[in-house]
Amino acid sequence: MPGESITTETSSGAGADERARGPVLHPVDRIMELLFGLLMALSFTGAMSVAQSGREEVRELFITALGCNLAWGLVDAVMYLVRTVIARGRSLTLIRTVRAAADAQAGRAVIENELSQTAAGLVSTTEVEAIRGRIVALPEPAARASLNRGDLLAALAIFIVVVVSTFPVVVPFALMHDVAAAKNASRLIALVMLFLAGFALGRYAGYGSWRAGITMALLGVLLVGAIKALGG
Repeated sequence: MPGESITTETSSGAGADERARGPVLHPVDRIMELLFGLLMALSFTGAMSVAQSGREEVRELFITALGCNLAWGLVDAVMYLVRTVIARGRSLTLIRTVRAAADAQAGRAVIENELSQTAAGLVSTTEVEAIRGRIVALPEPAARASLNRGDLLAALAIFIVVVVSTFPVVVPFALMHDVAAAKNASRLIALVMLFLAGFALGRYAGYGSWRAGITMALLGVLLVGAIKALGG
């Protein structure tokens, strides 16, 4: 709930924020980052022609795929930090707006406007007023949003997940001399990873795990096909 997260982030400073953070990355975030890196690697390996690829070309592809995912891992990590600062700044703005409201009703209206449609239907006026009361009782918020050690750890985790997810797909090209066999092994590994990621997402969301795993594998095949068709 917005009020709860606002209270956590502003009541006791950066130290309390880091203690309350919990896991560096949400399980769904970790899986989605893995899928991102996996699809990036597949877009490279899937574009290689078996008939025209010698060992030198395979080695170059191996290096290029890793380099691309290093770059995208860095971009993804930096954009996570940008999103974090923006979200934290929005929370500070909300706190100041609620505290500056003319009366309690105006303050509640500000909070209600911030709630998602789902959350708005689950909270009563009394609960919104309780949130407003906690916000008003908070100490003076920070002058501006900032990053802390936990944010940097989360960004590092995103970078590592994106890069590490590349290795299983490209390793066959470094170990096998038969390019066709390496490509088939790479595809098999990618399908297994896509299935496992979909299985985990389905289980977390309460959908059929096996169905979600198969759907994710098929979706990955379609996405790679679309990337290749668009010139990627």
